[in-house]
Amino acid sequence: MTPDDLRDLCLALPQATETFPFGEETSVFKTSGNDKIFAISALGDEPLSVTLKCDPEESIALRTEFAQITPGYHMNKRHWVTVRLEGGIPDELVEQLLASSHALVRPRVPRRTPS
Repeated sequence: MTPDDLRDLCLALPQATETFPFGEETSVFKTSGNDKIFAISALGDEPLSVTLKCDPEESIALRTEFAQITPGYHMNKRHWVTVRLEGGIPDELVEQLLASSHALVRPRVPRRTPS
């Protein structure tokens, strides 16, 4: 996966925006509806990696299965993982983890109350 592929995947998610609060070298992807972060990546770094919000139980299983998935760098180690996008991590898994991270922070649609 290339940096452009990762950026495109992030921005394809509903209400996704790219910001640079930590400087031009670090892309922070948020949902525009509530301004919550779902992905962080220094797109110019080698090897490319992305930090994602993750269900705590799922993060344990992922870290056990993949050496390239570690506790979130500079984030809450229980709720975030960092994924090194080098050999051994299928693109489909990265896409799934991005979608899951986005789903954890996206704005909730209020339930309609019957009139």
